[in-house]
Amino acid sequence: MDADRPSFDAYVQARTAALSRIAFLLTGDHHLAEDLVQQTFLRVAGRWQRVVMEGSPDPYVRKVLYHEHVSWWRQARRVGQVTSVGADKPVPDYADRVSVTVAVQRALARLGPRQRAALILRYFEDLTEAETAAVLGCRVGTVKSQVRDGLARLRTLAPELADLMGADS
Repeated sequence: MDADRPSFDAYVQARTAALSRIAFLLTGDHHLAEDLVQQTFLRVAGRWQRVVMEGSPDPYVRKVLYHEHVSWWRQARRVGQVTSVGADKPVPDYADRVSVTVAVQRALARLGPRQRAALILRYFEDLTEAETAAVLGCRVGTVKSQVRDGLARLRTLAPELADLMGADS
């Protein structure tokens, strides 16, 4: 790792903000998002030389991030402490944009981790179904069904977002 340290440090510095935004969408909490990103970097650091040799590290790091989040969710579920994103935190309505953001966060928080991850990868990160399947380690058909079911659930949980999702999506 010592020889690759400058390369890893540069990657961490360049990608922390983007990964933090994704982690926040997954966790709904800034502190948990920071922890998730740090845990992801810890896991990747030991494999950095191999990751870089295989090409772009982004897909691998994203996959570690999503898998780490699912692991956290499963662990919290086992001890009965599933965190609710923003359920008890009032957010002032400064503008329509803020209220939409809050509604999306709350609705996403009520989805299962796989549906949430599939929707974030497809619509926030704009990955294809095949790329999303590769990150999540599943089949394209699974991604399609997770996205379909996730959107249907979002329509039920947050009907006020129907205009954003479109009538046919």
